[in-house]
Amino acid sequence: RRVLFRSKKSRRKYTNPNNMLTLKQIRDDRAFALERLAVKGVDAAAALDRIEQLDDSRKALQAELDANLAQQNANAKEIGQLFKAGKQAEAAAAKEKTAALKEVSKQLEEKLKQTEGELNEIIVTLPNFPHSSVPQGKTAADNVIVRTGGETPELGAGALPHWELASKYDIIDFELGVKLTGAGFPVYKGQGAALQRALIAFFLDNNTSAGYTEVMPPLMVNEASGFGTGQLPDKEGQMYHATVDNFYLIPTAEVPVTNIYRDVIINESDFPIKLTAYTPCFRREAGSYGKDVRGLNRLHQFDKVEIVQIAHPETSYEALEGMVKHVESIVQKLELPYRILRLCGGDMSFTSALTFDFEVFSAAQQRWLEVSSVSNFESFQANRLKLRYRDANKKTRLAHTLNGSSLALPRIVAALLENNQTPEGIRIPKALVPYTRFEMIK
Repeated sequence: RRVLFRSKKSRRKYTNPNNMLTLKQIRDDRAFALERLAVKGVDAAAALDRIEQLDDSRKALQAELDANLAQQNANAKEIGQLFKAGKQAEAAAAKEKTAALKEVSKQLEEKLKQTEGELNEIIVTLPNFPHSSVPQGKTAADNVIVRTGGETPELGAGALPHWELASKYDIIDFELGVKLTGAGFPVYKGQGAALQRALIAFFLDNNTSAGYTEVMPPLMVNEASGFGTGQLPDKEGQMYHATVDNFYLIPTAEVPVTNIYRDVIINESDFPIKLTAYTPCFRREAGSYGKDVRGLNRLHQFDKVEIVQIAHPETSYEALEGMVKHVESIVQKLELPYRILRLCGGDMSFTSALTFDFEVFSAAQQRWLEVSSVSNFESFQANRLKLRYRDANKKTRLAHTLNGSSLALPRIVAALLENNQTPEGIRIPKALVPYTRFEMIK
């Protein structure tokens, strides 16, 4: 059996419930922080220097403020005693000193607030530490193939890419989408719409059969939700923003589903929590252009079914492996050639500690298309979410969060159309026929 992770020894090192980007961790092991962040291509030396400076200032300001408040308390007692003793003039002088101390306290509190704010602003810009098994690398070319599966079809001469098949069979209208909204907002028609609906139901049924509870979350979230899962401030420019209400259209169901447990303390016996959701997803994809965005390859609005787990820190990597196998089983049922990649540091998301991407082969385009990312965020998101659990000793600790696409529809549809084209029409995989209720797109 191919193992996705390294030894249990290395796994234990990264499943500590305190493994997160906290001020204490950054200060206690600066060298480790620099080394881990460098794997993601981040030179954090200047940021860590500034964090240490601000933390020192914060501690000094807090100590000065505490001393000042203590002196005010002492003065208050002295003033009471002076009044009792009839020493009005001395009491009045002591009150003046106290008033001056209060003004100093006000100034110290403001400086402390500003320092803490700047400190927090820098910390939240630092990405999660990558797992020890994450390979070095800067781009997708440095990702490592874990395993492959399925058979690549041999298409005859004249095979068409999916955007031409969509037009030929009148199942997806890209130009109508441009008219209604803009590029990247296709309109699905007839058997194309039925195929979308069938895939959504197929994915959800596979997920619920594997123990995931289905939820239907909102498609817009507030700023706190975006921050909790790490889309804000990292991906602010890629999210559609409803400015009047300060809501964001979701880029993935991961955001609202994981945030269900924001500011929640769960019991250790509740693990694992497994949720699945279908939602449309919205991404600006700023700067995307060229042949790689043709047809369904890159959209601004698309359908996706997501799986999310809240896991115990000691078992989150077993949970990740189970999620990878689950997604793999669905791709196999769709009879698509696929490969699983372990992402290198430079190609990983801001929040992820370890990510496996699924790609399916698009026979007409002769290229691999990403259809799923399955990730363990360890306690990085939980720290932002304040998502904790009570252990056997009644102590609260941070949980681990995981999520995966199960699956994103556009490129799955692209591969299904291209790989299954025949002179008679486009064949539907057997596992999907009970959902489409037709065997061929004609």
